[in-house]
Amino acid sequence: MRFQSTIPKILFLISLFYFSSLNAETLYDYKIIRVIDGDTVEIEANFLPPPLKPTLKLRVFGIDTPEKKSRAKCDREAKLAKRATAYTQALIDESITRKIKIRKWGKYGGRVLGDIILDGKSLEGLLIDEGLAKVYRGGKKPNWCE
Repeated sequence: MRFQSTIPKILFLISLFYFSSLNAETLYDYKIIRVIDGDTVEIEANFLPPPLKPTLKLRVFGIDTPEKKSRAKCDREAKLAKRATAYTQALIDESITRKIKIRKWGKYGGRVLGDIILDGKSLEGLLIDEGLAKVYRGGKKPNWCE
């Protein structure tokens, strides 16, 4: 029984090693499964060993988009979150080429930080240019209610 409880930990460490060896400038063809919100998508991760789920959440590194639904601090933030999510979805749907850039593991398990390159353009930059994201490098999150 003790051995079985260590298997998920070993698999997690293998996955951690895999991502720590990735080059942040390398672009991957991982399939985007769904848009979660303006700065987060779910990607196919068939490279993860069983019994780990073959998907990961990818959060766009270096930005923050407004929070959706109950996580929004005001109506304005909730409305902006809908716009950011719809904008990201439309960009992905309309793009011809989609590449994934993975920088590192996020602070939450099952999530990586990186970027999505759509027809050669960074989703990070597109969201900022559209006013649907703010630069975020940690610490206190931007206030979307002002």
